Amino acid sequence: MSIEVQNISKSYGAQKALDQVSFSVKKGEIVGFLGPNGAGKSTLMKILTTYITADEGKALVNGKDITEAQKEVQQSVGYLPEHNPLYLDLYVREYLAFNADVYKVPQSRIEEVIVLTGLTPESHKKIGQLSKGFRQRVGLATALLHNPDVLILDEPTTGLDPNQLVEIRNVIKSVGKNKTVFLSTHIMQEVEAICDRVIIINQGKIVTDKKLDKLVAEEKEQIIEVEFDKAITAATLTQLVHLTNFKNTGGNLWLLTFNTEEDMRPAVFDFAQSNGLKTLQMSLKSKNLEEIFREKTKK
Repeated sequence: MSIEVQNISKSYGAQKALDQVSFSVKKGEIVGFLGPNGAGKSTLMKILTTYITADEGKALVNGKDITEAQKEVQQSVGYLPEHNPLYLDLYVREYLAFNADVYKVPQSRIEEVIVLTGLTPESHKKIGQLSKGFRQRVGLATALLHNPDVLILDEPTTGLDPNQLVEIRNVIKSVGKNKTVFLSTHIMQEVEAICDRVIIINQGKIVTDKKLDKLVAEEKEQIIEVEFDKAITAATLTQLVHLTNFKNTGGNLWLLTFNTEEDMRPAVFDFAQSNGLKTLQMSLKSKNLEEIFREKTKK
């Protein structure tokens, strides 16, 4: 395993940030670590990178204990913190050279990470002159300098515009082909586009840990959007079996929610015919990750 977390707990005074958290991440996985603000995401990431210590529990990164082998853990982890601390008065290459010296890696590695993260057109500038997107690339390049086996990325796409989001997403997907990536984000589309697996934490506890495709597939609730050719009353709709909710979204267009694994579209079609209606359009709408996230993190 690249990451093993066993019963980790951490408190700040009376507030328990992490409560007996346990999970493991296999080598080569890209895992999205999700949760509301204050759920404990950054705290756990700081513990895994040895920046802070846990009150209880144990964790291993690449088989090394984060308490007993801090130096080895730091050498095997690339970390991009949420607020990406950079020296704005340094030039890009100057800053990367400084970090290369800290990690004791050859200077040739600087050019490799510049190309890998798409920094080439801006690499002659001072960091303070860069856009938010390119500053994030500098942070990512720094995390990759020593060629770590594990990347821990805390909100790597915060504050980026749509074009920058796509660019950073592609960089993460590219480096994730050969490394384990553990990232937190509030952007569900990023998780759906990048991650193999999702871990959701709420109030310091893990509430979901599943492969992304299985998480979506296991949701029994089914939503069908249907438009009839004429008006229909809500009372008539209650004839439909497994119907748990319905909403008129304008005109004769309805969102029908069913609690069943059975495809209810044929039943809706038969219902329309038996009530002298025609279906002008009908489509199945599965829950997206954002909806699942809201349900799992309800207080």
